[in-house]
Amino acid sequence: MAKHVDYYVSINSPWTYLGSQRFEAMAKKYGASVTIWPVDFGSVFSVSGGLPLPKRAPQRQAYRMMELKRWRAQTGVKLTLEPKFFPTNELPAAKCVIALREQGRMADAIKVAHASMAAIWAEEMNPADPATLKQILTNCGLDAGAVVKASEAPEIADKREAYTKHAIAQNVFGAPSFVIDGEIFWGQDRLDFVDRKLAS
Repeated sequence: MAKHVDYYVSINSPWTYLGSQRFEAMAKKYGASVTIWPVDFGSVFSVSGGLPLPKRAPQRQAYRMMELKRWRAQTGVKLTLEPKFFPTNELPAAKCVIALREQGRMADAIKVAHASMAAIWAEEMNPADPATLKQILTNCGLDAGAVVKASEAPEIADKREAYTKHAIAQNVFGAPSFVIDGEIFWGQDRLDFVDRKLAS
């Protein structure tokens, strides 16, 4: 029987971006269903001991950069180490993802999330810019105006807050996280374990 994955993401996260294509291929390979959760990890960090990048010790920031170089080489994924628009305000794109998810359009929601990450980390684009966000949505084959309009409904912001509380309740503390049968796999470097779990 195919498994289900709860997929917790940050659109600003280079690690979520680095693993996005591999995870999509993995889910397809095993016929796994996926629910995407675009979460406010600033709020998650505040209760789980995490720190936003600018507040991390210089040693940790330097090591992060080294690891990004290593994983870029390892995966062959196009990645700009210091993109022009990082960090960006991920809320506009996240709300579009949520709006699509709430309409039951999970595949489109995942597509928009991954395209928004690629815009930041590979294409030097800013998903927080309204015109750029509409371009991203159009490139995903969607009606950009309709998606943006749906994302601006007041209940969508409430959903993001609810998603974040849910992530905290599930003991999620970093992005990306993959939860399968109650078991958390944190980080794109744990995708080999995700593969084994989905195969089991």
